[in-house]
Amino acid sequence: MFLEDARENLEYMKKAREFLHINPGVGFDIQKTVDFVCSELEKMGYSPELCGKSGVIATIGKKGKTFLLRCDMDGLPIKEEAEGVNISVNDNMHACGHDMHTAMLLGAAKLLKKHEKKLNGTVKLMFQPAEELLEGAVDMINAGVLKNPQVNFGLMVHVMTNVPFKCGTVIVSDYGVGAPAAGYFTIKIKGKATHGAMPDKGIDPIVASSHIVVALEEINARELSFSDKAVLTIGSINGGNASNAIPEEVVLKGTLRAFDDDIFKMLKKRIEEISVNISNAFRTKCEVSYTSECPTLLNDELLSVKINEYMNELLGDSMVISANDMKTAKSTGSEDFSYISHEIPSVMVAVAAGETEKGYNYPLHHSKVKFDENALTNGSLVYAYSALRWLEEYGV
Repeated sequence: MFLEDARENLEYMKKAREFLHINPGVGFDIQKTVDFVCSELEKMGYSPELCGKSGVIATIGKKGKTFLLRCDMDGLPIKEEAEGVNISVNDNMHACGHDMHTAMLLGAAKLLKKHEKKLNGTVKLMFQPAEELLEGAVDMINAGVLKNPQVNFGLMVHVMTNVPFKCGTVIVSDYGVGAPAAGYFTIKIKGKATHGAMPDKGIDPIVASSHIVVALEEINARELSFSDKAVLTIGSINGGNASNAIPEEVVLKGTLRAFDDDIFKMLKKRIEEISVNISNAFRTKCEVSYTSECPTLLNDELLSVKINEYMNELLGDSMVISANDMKTAKSTGSEDFSYISHEIPSVMVAVAAGETEKGYNYPLHHSKVKFDENALTNGSLVYAYSALRWLEEYGV
């Protein structure tokens, strides 16, 4: 019955996803999405509430333990180049599948409403903004998303594309760290502008920044052990406009990720020490700042085991695998649901939504990435059935 109901909702979820996909917002600026989500929830009989800057929450069920289901709603400032008729109408894009997540949770909301009498506790729906900024979860936590009613457990879903798995395959994270701590940083190096033919009259921030970029590579090469997993990337260098002039300032922007929170803290410390000391050596001034960050995402052992069990009983073992059985490199993509996972027992689940052999050849965050909408059915089931079964066992 549950599986059939989810399949019947597929066309609804496709239409919802179409609206979300062609009208993406970024960060907290997602008003069209918020209005759409609230309207759809109200049609189903929910009483949605705003939470934080642009989050939406709604609850269903009866008094007891509370299970949180979270999706993210924001897109990316990427101009879509994917082939197809239903593409973004603005310069933003749902290149990470957050439109799929939102449509799945709306589908799960319909399922839960139909099976509300079976709920042995409360389900709280969390529609979150600004995941790409690593700021949305914290904003909603500060606004009380984990209170009234007090949340006891949590689950998130993320789609995967350009993968060798059949569409709808469910990948349940194993116990432990499921996503790395991550952060964005900016390094400003200020010198003294001068004519390019008279470098002795100025202080060159380009030379200093070049040495900083090279020196930061030393952290991975000489300060981390072979078993440590961390990435430090400088993705942007800006400074100067003329080939015959030394600029006053150069700005470096980058990201770092680590599967250990202590290593992440060490990396932040070393970035600042190396940058400032090299800058001093070249007579420039340096300022290091962190714009946003999140800790590691922690998967609860019992939740991981039980969600795997629930999905197997619903979909069959051919459609469910554990993350450790994927035989692919561990993803280094960050996820600000990590803040939730440090507050309550939580688990991250992925759903395959684009098989490489079937033409889904581009990865997440690519301007041409596409997703197989047939994955919406199993995504909604992961949300709804997991909550229902968990509360059935642990809701009192």
